[in-house]
Amino acid sequence: MKVLVTDPIASAGIELLEDNGHEVEKSYALSDEELLEAVSGVHALIVRSGTEVTREVFEAAEDLLIVGRAGIGVDNIDLDAATDNGVIVANAPEGNVRAAAEHTVAMTFASARSIPQAHARLSGGDWAKGEFLGTEVNDKTLGVVGFGRVGQQVAKRLTSLGMDVVVFDPYISEERASQFGADLVESLDDCLTAADFLTIHTPLTDETENMIGEAELAQLEGGYVVNCARGGIVDEPALAEAVEDGILKGAAVDVFADEPVSPDSPLLDVDEVIVTPHLGASTEAAQENVAVSTAEQVLAAFENEPVTNALNAPSIDESSYPAIEPYVGLADTAGEIAVQLLDGRVEQVEVSYAGDIADEDIDFVTASALKGVFEPLEWQVNAVNAPRVADQRGIEVIETKTRRAEDFQSLVTVTAGNNEESVSVCGTLFAGEDPRIVRIDGYRVDAVPHGHMLVARNTDEPGVIGFIGSVLGEADVNIAGMFNGRETIGGEALSVYNLDDTVSGEVLERLGEDERIIETRYISLDNGE
Repeated sequence: MKVLVTDPIASAGIELLEDNGHEVEKSYALSDEELLEAVSGVHALIVRSGTEVTREVFEAAEDLLIVGRAGIGVDNIDLDAATDNGVIVANAPEGNVRAAAEHTVAMTFASARSIPQAHARLSGGDWAKGEFLGTEVNDKTLGVVGFGRVGQQVAKRLTSLGMDVVVFDPYISEERASQFGADLVESLDDCLTAADFLTIHTPLTDETENMIGEAELAQLEGGYVVNCARGGIVDEPALAEAVEDGILKGAAVDVFADEPVSPDSPLLDVDEVIVTPHLGASTEAAQENVAVSTAEQVLAAFENEPVTNALNAPSIDESSYPAIEPYVGLADTAGEIAVQLLDGRVEQVEVSYAGDIADEDIDFVTASALKGVFEPLEWQVNAVNAPRVADQRGIEVIETKTRRAEDFQSLVTVTAGNNEESVSVCGTLFAGEDPRIVRIDGYRVDAVPHGHMLVARNTDEPGVIGFIGSVLGEADVNIAGMFNGRETIGGEALSVYNLDDTVSGEVLERLGEDERIIETRYISLDNGE
């Protein structure tokens, strides 16, 4: 597989990919046009914040499986376009959490004690001891906007130094905030009014862009702002003016709306504003961690395994994957069989889980079942975009669970249907890893889901199975295995044949000429391989 790296990452990540036999090409500072050319034939793209991965990039990269973001923020990647093109986007949220939190704390202290300003004066020969009166953080209130991994670690560190913490984050619970000694407030205004120091830890979205402007800064009068998250969340001219006018005592900024920051930025002209060039994740340990994490997710994508930090595809914790891994392929195969047995268009897909599997995280399994249903229809689909394909085509997807599994430890049933008919295919695992189809539309069978298959519905009477065997034999189609199920004696029966060869339309026509044969369907799984 070929991997393109367009922003510098630690060598440990590149070495991991190369040690696993993959070709890694490093091309930095590509123009938009050069990037469109470079992604041709690439299976994985690794970026940081410097590369814009647009819809045009995804459409130009026909072989692309995954975009790995060596860091947290993905505002430079078009997630909708990635999903439309079936490409996984994954970030590395854990690797630089500690580094980002520590930089935030450092910037808080530097701002509170005017450390860079005092250093500059002393370096210039000016002993200005009496001009710098700092602020202690003890007994002050820290306002945290966005209480994800970094925000939580900042709160943990600063509460240990005697700060009270209030949090504004509409997506967390009071219980979660209280675990870090923080009080959850209902609005940004409440957070600003209570805070002496404000730190920001949200992604840049339409909702958060310029979230903190002139009016919000005025509510923080006499306080400090620290932004090590994303540029554009705080109105930069308004922040510079608030500090220069004395509304705020100071500010510390590591990120900017446009990077590299323009020399004309008003933030650079205010002495009480401390600036650093996006150093939040710039530690040796953090860079190595995110590089290795990103490489590991690329390798998982190449092996068709769940990507633990996928942002636009079902993901699963690495420790939980072994429990569902065998069912991923089983669900895919059951979906393939069901849609090939269905006589009509697909309007609804139901995936049912029974037994032990119902207790697991099965989002990835359901996505694989949808992929199996859609793939024989020759739609460009994989487990990443299958749920979106269903939504775009108006196909209803139903997922059900039950702890009861009749005679089996676990069962996965995929039903494809429309308003007129439906077909259900039920599978399980024998000995924990041997996939079997055990029921088709209520008929009990024991079929190996592999290669070429023939499914025949017929009247239950002597000679039918022999007739089918004879027709296949005359066509030089060898039967590898046969499984028969019936409703009642003399009623209808269903037989599944595993074959070594394809079945031609001529053979199917000959079988259909016999009045005892109700229906025959040839099924190819994985192109018969």
